[in-house]
Amino acid sequence: MKVHVITDMEGVSGIVKWQQTSGGDPMYEEGRRLYTEEINAAVRGAKAAGATEIVVMDCHGAGGAWSFNSLVHDLLDPDCEYVVQEEWTAYTGFLESGCDAALFVGMHAMNGAQFGVLNHTVSGQEWQNLWFNGTLVGETGINAALCGTWGVPVLLVTGDRATCEEATELLGAGLRTVAVKEGLGRYSARQIPAVRARQMIEEGAKRALQDLGAVQPYDPGRTCTIEVEYKVSSAVDKLRRVPAVEVVDSRRIRTTADTWWQAWQQFFFFD
Repeated sequence: MKVHVITDMEGVSGIVKWQQTSGGDPMYEEGRRLYTEEINAAVRGAKAAGATEIVVMDCHGAGGAWSFNSLVHDLLDPDCEYVVQEEWTAYTGFLESGCDAALFVGMHAMNGAQFGVLNHTVSGQEWQNLWFNGTLVGETGINAALCGTWGVPVLLVTGDRATCEEATELLGAGLRTVAVKEGLGRYSARQIPAVRARQMIEEGAKRALQDLGAVQPYDPGRTCTIEVEYKVSSAVDKLRRVPAVEVVDSRRIRTTADTWWQAWQQFFFFD
């Protein structure tokens, strides 16, 4: 069984401030350790469930050389391998190779989510809202669509309670979730201590992988229209001359293609 562990940082127990997730800040080192140990918990659970190949992919943009490179390398569980990618959603090799399931660790809620700790959608991109064929989604939806492009189901999501609810609404009741904290606001939460949170994630991963058919791979639909509403008009200005992008108004664009992956590539990797 081949398992992809896809991770983000804001949904980790103990993390409630941007400084804990920002490369170079003194508090970032604490955040990195908390983050790595929750990933290790998922790796242990996957191994206990019978996984023979486990690949971790860090999807946290911490800034600078830390982006997608926030793991504490010498603390990472030896039963996995891991990817440091240059650009988010750029690495698809393990999915393409015939991966059986994905586990999402440390996810956060979409921008504006009530009680979503450090909620946002695609940091650094000034996104207000994102829709796939009219369905409002956040980064869990983006990662799930990436996995679904190659027929890989998402079986576990961990993070705060708002994230777990968001993921279940999108992916269905068969999804196993582990809520390691409950947001009281964007920068505060009632949290489960790290040691117990890791135990919960390990058990959640083990149980999730016992039924590979519990959740269907996520496909936003064919054809697929992606629509983005930005917080500022300058973000739209940069995309005005991209051939496949339609400018809807001063802060909104849309793009359509036969599949989600084609539509995503038409605008996201534009530089």
